[in-house]
Amino acid sequence: MTEKFTSIDDYIASFPEPTRVILEEIRARVRHAVPDGVEAISYQIPTIKVDGTNLVHFAGWTQHVSVYPVPATNDRALKNEIARYQVSKGTLKFPHGKPVPYDFIERVVDALLDQRDQL
Repeated sequence: MTEKFTSIDDYIASFPEPTRVILEEIRARVRHAVPDGVEAISYQIPTIKVDGTNLVHFAGWTQHVSVYPVPATNDRALKNEIARYQVSKGTLKFPHGKPVPYDFIERVVDALLDQRDQL
């Protein structure tokens, strides 16, 4: 049976230390980009909500960590960087054993905020 998480702390605590460290740093970077965001568990993964709507999710896996969704952007440099990590229409994947581009993740979150504000 799949474990049901009630908080991001519980979710992160369920992983081995190397993955916990990465997830905590992603959490910190997202919180930096969205200081007024509300933490939640949605789809059984960590989620940051803005005005009651899911903005960004992140998750740990056996071989990688992921950030969801992928923003629509007109920023060519950001699009090029997204292409390096995008594995599906809505998923950015960061393999274990390689440096995690935390600054890039913050830029993705900023782009998601911009996209949200344009709706």
